[in-house]
Amino acid sequence: MRITSIKGINEKREQDLNKLGIFDTADLIRYFPRAYLDLREEQLLKNAYHNDVILTAGRVISLPFSRFPSKRGGFVKAVCEQEGFIFTVIWFNQPYVLNKLKQGEEYLFYGRVQHRGAETSLVNPTFEPCEKIFRLQGIVPQYQIKGNLSQKVLRDAISVSVTVEKPNSIIPSNLQAKYDLSSLFEAYRQVHRPKDFDSLLKASNRIAIEEYFALISAFKFIKGDRNQVRINHYDCTDKELVEFVKLRFPFEFTDGQKKAVNEIFADMKGGSVMNRLMQGDVGSGKTAVSMCSIFIAVKSGYQAVMLAPTEVLARQNYNAVKKAFPDYNVELLTGSLTAKEKRDVKARVENGFVNILVGTHAILTDDVKFKKLSLCVCDEQQRFGVAQRSSLLNKGVAPDVLVMSATPIPRTLSLIFYGDLDITTISDKPKSRIPIQTNIVPTEKYSDMLNFIQNEVKMGRQAYFVCPKIEGDEEGTVISVTELYTELCEKLSTLKIGLLHGKMKDKEKTAVMQDFKDKKVDVLVSTTVIEVGVDVPDASVMVIYNAERFGLSQLHQLRGRVGRSDIKSYCFLLTNSKSQIAIERLKIIKDNTDGFKISEQDYKLRGSGDFMGSRQSGKMMNDLGFLVYDTDSIFLAKKISDEAFESGLINPIIKEVAINKYNKLKDVTLN
Repeated sequence: MRITSIKGINEKREQDLNKLGIFDTADLIRYFPRAYLDLREEQLLKNAYHNDVILTAGRVISLPFSRFPSKRGGFVKAVCEQEGFIFTVIWFNQPYVLNKLKQGEEYLFYGRVQHRGAETSLVNPTFEPCEKIFRLQGIVPQYQIKGNLSQKVLRDAISVSVTVEKPNSIIPSNLQAKYDLSSLFEAYRQVHRPKDFDSLLKASNRIAIEEYFALISAFKFIKGDRNQVRINHYDCTDKELVEFVKLRFPFEFTDGQKKAVNEIFADMKGGSVMNRLMQGDVGSGKTAVSMCSIFIAVKSGYQAVMLAPTEVLARQNYNAVKKAFPDYNVELLTGSLTAKEKRDVKARVENGFVNILVGTHAILTDDVKFKKLSLCVCDEQQRFGVAQRSSLLNKGVAPDVLVMSATPIPRTLSLIFYGDLDITTISDKPKSRIPIQTNIVPTEKYSDMLNFIQNEVKMGRQAYFVCPKIEGDEEGTVISVTELYTELCEKLSTLKIGLLHGKMKDKEKTAVMQDFKDKKVDVLVSTTVIEVGVDVPDASVMVIYNAERFGLSQLHQLRGRVGRSDIKSYCFLLTNSKSQIAIERLKIIKDNTDGFKISEQDYKLRGSGDFMGSRQSGKMMNDLGFLVYDTDSIFLAKKISDEAFESGLINPIIKEVAINKYNKLKDVTLN
């Protein structure tokens, strides 16, 4: 059903919903709440710390005013009072708020607290008149919103949608009955209108079972024959490989690296095509191992390609490969090259002049053709989707595949999602690495942390400040990278501060990163674009804002951007969450440096929603959004899928739904 048929959704709001990926009522019911408010839990503003996110009431005591010097920027501001405590409420880039506030009325606000000098403010809060919101009662869903949408508009639209949409389960009916699965329709209704938190969890589990059943079934359909007979034969000897390692790497490989090299060598000399996942913790030396696989290929007269998800990582890999292979022709292909540069590189690749091609998604275009490609190496494999990976493999004839991931995957999940892959795990790290000291920083210690960082910079160190988003959310619960940059330029005015985020052009990002590497910048304020591939030895401090918004594996990866040398390094986790689960999760990071242990504990604590960073960043399953569900749901889904396949219950309709649902996901790797 079209969303414009819902009362209150005009064409303008339809456009705002479209920007959220919502085009009909079926999309609306899948747009899950990012949080829930228990309206009984209010907090006095005078007791809140800087950057706390709170639910609080206040009365508007002066007419709100706005200042919008340009169409793109400005604010609305109001002065409020709470039991004699005066505070301001400010909304950035939301001029429509001005007409929604009335002097003398009391509102319930939900937003982030800012203490600047003597002024206390709530930034970009969600708000509704107390009289109206208290009639909602119980648990109230809060959605991620943009544009002119409000929580009320989205809640009302979804309330209509859950009555008109009747989602049907693709799980065979006899298996639904066997495993006592509740109505999928009722599950969606409870997620958006929960009567209590127990009902909410049960509903979330039911939806998770459905989605994982489709995902796992799709994996089974899409995965090819991993025992494909080898066509490309390598004449590189083990002695030549040992000599390459001794000559090109001025350090001894760890036991884990040696084991990985032996397994890859055995694969590439065997009778079947290699299809291997190499996972290793941050700094475990996966890139060096991948160089060995490349050597085996090019030493035998073949071409190799190394694919990276970002230009920053591609350039770093290119420099590393050039250094390791001075006797071979190594080229870089990225989107930032000029049209002529791209044509020249592609021509040299096609005629076989290029032995090793390193690059980004630019390699995947149809006009990139190889003469004799036998090896594909994918760095940070979870960043590439099915179609992208297939496009790369089709450029060679039965090429060997080595995919790498610094995202620790719990063994139980790897067996489910990578059952067709041989898995190599590098569990140890170079002995010279000093463990990174990790602290959870309460808001009252924020100033002390900034003073500490200033002292670190004085000693020649550098620091990262990471935010989850380029722009803050409409509710003001997340600090934006641009807002933080402005704040730090004021609070750390003696330091040189750089800004990096995904909306910048590739050349701008590369220039900023190069300035940071060259120590022209002391502090880099960034989104997670620095999550992988950045290697700055003098960086000793990582500060992560809204740490509760990240998956633990992602936090561990970010932490791994520091401690890249023998310098004592620190990671500070900032959170304004009062959730006991959120705090317990962050304590796992604080108390552990082993990425695989972290992933296993996170998995046990709150389920698979954070697998590969999906809950916070939408990297894996957008269909599950912010749902929190039990670990057992994924195993039950696998059990049901296995039984459906074994019993021949998978019909063409189920196959079509499963593959259509996940074949277009950009960030799930299906081998």
